[in-house]
Amino acid sequence: MKKTAPFYTSNIEEVESKIFNASRRDFLKLGSILSGGLVLGVSFWSCDSAGKKTGTLSTTAYLSISDTGEVTIVAHRSEMGQGIRTSLPLVVADELGADWSKVKIIQAEGDEKKYGNQNTDGSFSIRMFYKPMREAGAMAKAMLLQAAAKAWGLPIEELDTENGQVIHKGTDKKAGFGEFAGAAASLAVPKAESLQLKADNQFNLIGKDTPIIDLHDIVTGKAGFGSDARLEGMKIAVIKHCPVTGGSVKSVNDTKAKAIPGVLQVITIKGAGLPATLSKPIAGVAVIAENTWAAIKGREALEVEWDLGPNATYNSDEHIEALKKEITKEGTLRRNRGDFKAARAGAQKVIEHTYVAPYLAHATLEPPCALAVVKDGNCEIWAPTQNPQGARDAVAGYIELGADKVKVNITLLGGAFGRKSKPDFILEAAFLAKESGYPIKVQWTREDDIQHDYYHAMSVQHLVATIDANNQLSGWNHHIANPSIGATENEAALQPDDGELMLGASDYPYNVPAIKIETHDAKAHLRIGWLRSVRNIPQAFAICTMMDEVAEARGKDPIEQALELLGEDRNITFAEEMMNGGGYPNYGEDIANYPWNTGRMKAVIERVRKESGWGKQLPKGTGMGFAAHKSFLTYVACVVEVQVDASKKVTINKVHYAVDCGLAVNTDRVKSQFEGGAQFSTSLAMKSAITVKNGIVEQTNFDGYQLIRMPESPKEIHVHIMDSKDKPTGVGEPPVPPYAPALANAIYKATGKRMYGMPLKM
Repeated sequence: MKKTAPFYTSNIEEVESKIFNASRRDFLKLGSILSGGLVLGVSFWSCDSAGKKTGTLSTTAYLSISDTGEVTIVAHRSEMGQGIRTSLPLVVADELGADWSKVKIIQAEGDEKKYGNQNTDGSFSIRMFYKPMREAGAMAKAMLLQAAAKAWGLPIEELDTENGQVIHKGTDKKAGFGEFAGAAASLAVPKAESLQLKADNQFNLIGKDTPIIDLHDIVTGKAGFGSDARLEGMKIAVIKHCPVTGGSVKSVNDTKAKAIPGVLQVITIKGAGLPATLSKPIAGVAVIAENTWAAIKGREALEVEWDLGPNATYNSDEHIEALKKEITKEGTLRRNRGDFKAARAGAQKVIEHTYVAPYLAHATLEPPCALAVVKDGNCEIWAPTQNPQGARDAVAGYIELGADKVKVNITLLGGAFGRKSKPDFILEAAFLAKESGYPIKVQWTREDDIQHDYYHAMSVQHLVATIDANNQLSGWNHHIANPSIGATENEAALQPDDGELMLGASDYPYNVPAIKIETHDAKAHLRIGWLRSVRNIPQAFAICTMMDEVAEARGKDPIEQALELLGEDRNITFAEEMMNGGGYPNYGEDIANYPWNTGRMKAVIERVRKESGWGKQLPKGTGMGFAAHKSFLTYVACVVEVQVDASKKVTINKVHYAVDCGLAVNTDRVKSQFEGGAQFSTSLAMKSAITVKNGIVEQTNFDGYQLIRMPESPKEIHVHIMDSKDKPTGVGEPPVPPYAPALANAIYKATGKRMYGMPLKM
């Protein structure tokens, strides 16, 4: 399997695009819908910091206009509810002047040569593809206008496109795209620098509310998710996985399992061992049957003896207690400004706390599943995957086929949050299809999902803040210990890398004279992965609750303190303070193009203060909490209002977000992402925790790993989108980090009780 790109980056520093008139041969696999008319492809070059082209990715996105005027756009990213199958195509359609109600969107298969980077992780789809998609639409428009100008004998400057038609601005003359598509296809593609992109005030779709194209099919049950995939002759496989990470199968007695009616085969899966690499699945024993019920009953009848391996004695509670002691010691220096030792020695007040967050599971409502068939030296897969190319390469390596012999079809994803960028369940389906000779659908149960995830790592942090004789925050010392994501591939990875550290810790933005950030060893004993907003979750929780306590100690309003410490409007960088050769990855983007701007953060803070009514008189038992955090290049401020009754029941009355994500391409999806993010974050803040005893995850279903129910969800969620012309950034993950600390700070205001761990305990 190829090395996986970091979760936080597009893996392309700078993108240069080229639109070309694509060959009909390129579209044979897409069927007759793309026959005839004008067909355009988009190529991307990855460029290094000097602007040198480092490689070409061929046809990344397709736009077709048929002779009948039908506009078809290929969506090359995975749809998991975030709306990317809508938002990227609408950018093309808006520049083109298409009739959005008649645009047809089809899902691309996983193919890097055709579609470039398809890894739908890290909230970077819009920021990476916004400009090329606009150019693709503008290019097609220019060619249609050129063809129409020739046909009508009119100056091209007098023509425009609107609602799927070419129009003459001086008269009522108009005609559908299809009338000119054939002629346009014979034209040379104009140069990108000649394109006339729309002005912002000419947008019909960009920057407005556009419901997702899948909405009707989803709510009526017609949408096709991974669990809906079917093939003739398909068999079902469920797997009894080794309960401890890194363990293996010693022996299997499958006599009773094979006696279950409908059970066809029992196959042992060797598994990855340690490290728990992405390129191999977990060790286990698969039961293949005619139906899911028979497969599950057969699994229950299996008698398996395990070699549980070195993690069989691991207990998460003991690990956390050990790390609490470790982080009070001197750690590996990762960022340094000024002299923290002197700041502490001269402090009038010292605030010092340890913050703990547990392991977290993704708990997607659709558990992992995949359908595979291996025939005639080829493998075809249907799966709800965020990373089809990574899955294809992993399958090719695991079952020993060339990558060109593996095809991955992407279904809708019933939730993902980073879990479905991992290919383990897809590897299982491909392996079992090859071994059994059947088309195989692997179906995980909820118990499988909760007990065998790529977990968001637990975290232990120690923060020390010093306040000097002038009542100024003079020093900030942040100690961090958590199993690293890198440990899934490399057991020697004991500390967070620069990419993990930048998620709220090394990019601490406040103007404090002495800043010292240190990390400590924390060995991984589970499969570690990334969850929606990644290390921002615990790091923002610790920092933003600590800052609230600092404000109280200084006699300051928390919002006033944040505005004060952000200082004058400016772009800030962190690279010059990084130690040990470390850097500030900035989510894979050049910080010159996407700077950390204090003015933009101050603006969202001011907006949320105004919209939430911050500072108003509240009844007893009610409180408002504030937090602000930048993640995935998006600035977010959050205010949560809660009521806590005598029985300590917390009711979340209102949530206010102010968000600056640059140009908001689809405001409907921005609002939906933040509304969903508040719900998601309420579970993490109040309910969810994974614990491990003797190497085995103790939670097995939603009775143990709890999510909020409807009565526990926020009563009102208000999303205030800043009017911005800056480059678009991500919105899938930024709602999560500031929510839990804002909630904790609100509970403190209502009750007088500070909380230093997640989930919050009253």
